[in-house]
Amino acid sequence: MIRLLKKNSVWLLAGVAILVLPLVFSSGFSISLMGLMGIMIIFALAYNMLLGQGGMLSFGHAVYYGLGGYFTIHFLQQMESGSIGYFPISLLPLFGGLVGLFFGVLIGFVSTRRAGTIFALISLGFVEMMTALTFVMITFFNGEEGIQGNRFIGPEPFGITFGPDIQVYYLIGAWCLIAMIAMYAITKTPFGRMSNAVRDNPERAQFIGYNTQRVRWLAFSLSSFFAGLAGALFALHFEHVGFEAAGLALSGDILFMTFFGGMGHFLGPIVGAILFTFLNGVLSDFSLAWHLYLGVIFVLTVMLAPTGIAGLILRHEPVWKTDYRLLGKMALPYLNALVALLITAGGIIALTEMLYFASDDYSLGTITRIYGIKVELAGFLSWLSFGIIALIGTGLCKVTFPIVTRNWNDVMDTVKERMLR
Repeated sequence: MIRLLKKNSVWLLAGVAILVLPLVFSSGFSISLMGLMGIMIIFALAYNMLLGQGGMLSFGHAVYYGLGGYFTIHFLQQMESGSIGYFPISLLPLFGGLVGLFFGVLIGFVSTRRAGTIFALISLGFVEMMTALTFVMITFFNGEEGIQGNRFIGPEPFGITFGPDIQVYYLIGAWCLIAMIAMYAITKTPFGRMSNAVRDNPERAQFIGYNTQRVRWLAFSLSSFFAGLAGALFALHFEHVGFEAAGLALSGDILFMTFFGGMGHFLGPIVGAILFTFLNGVLSDFSLAWHLYLGVIFVLTVMLAPTGIAGLILRHEPVWKTDYRLLGKMALPYLNALVALLITAGGIIALTEMLYFASDDYSLGTITRIYGIKVELAGFLSWLSFGIIALIGTGLCKVTFPIVTRNWNDVMDTVKERMLR
């Protein structure tokens, strides 16, 4: 019994977090944002099943997300008009998942016959076709306006109506937890291991008798199911689905979430989805250049931390398993490097915001606020001050980063010595 509790403790903590978070962040905006985070977690994990576990780079996985959302909205409209019988709203995400699975099976049968770059280009072609269809098939997609629906159709058990946002949040939270457990379980199955083998060495997998195309097809189909489920939850959450939910931009966003969080690691897409959704929902209100910052973060992640945030965290696993006290030796070097990085970023961000404000045709005057401080753009002193801050931060980075490397090497040498004893 104790071993079972330890094994499931992570899921219990996740469930408790889902229940408690609305009590801590109770504003309408926070509840809506956390609901969107739950949807993006499902979608990012679904994409990780494709890219991280199966090695298939797709530029068009939003197709199945969007189709799941569109069909769900139409289903709601039909129920509202009385054309079809009542179906429990709480189970409607399964319908979106089945829609995603249906189209994933059809499209995956064609696209997974090729791997690598060809597969990526095929996925790009499908998402472009999907975008074009949203403007051509007006009857179904309704062009730029999209489709609206009403999730408040009839009372569910216990008087739940899904009218208040908090009820929809808990619906999303429940499905998010179920989807996370299901996708994690899939990674531990023989199919999950085989999917990794096809990703790492398809020639060897084929040599020992496995049909690599069939493995990729199954992974693609399962990933499409969870993408459609996430799309259905999106439709219920916002009661609207538009062409942007099935386009190339969202496919790029989900790639960013997965890679930034750490593809291949189950924790990675969860971290990436939470951070990206938070930045998208909050940072965009404070800066016109937030897309630029996301692009810079993505480039730096690819260059300096290809395993993502989760990879950096799990890199310390041998250390805390050997002796967690060794992490104390890294605390001060990490803190110094973080301070240096923040100083550098602070100076560069300030200069970027000043440039954006100066080049914006709608800007009034030459005075803006940077970090709550009034800054005069017409004067040379403001530019010089933030430039000096950026240079000081860069110099501190050149000093502190090698110290981090040396301390890390010392810690790893200690770990290796203890493991050999």
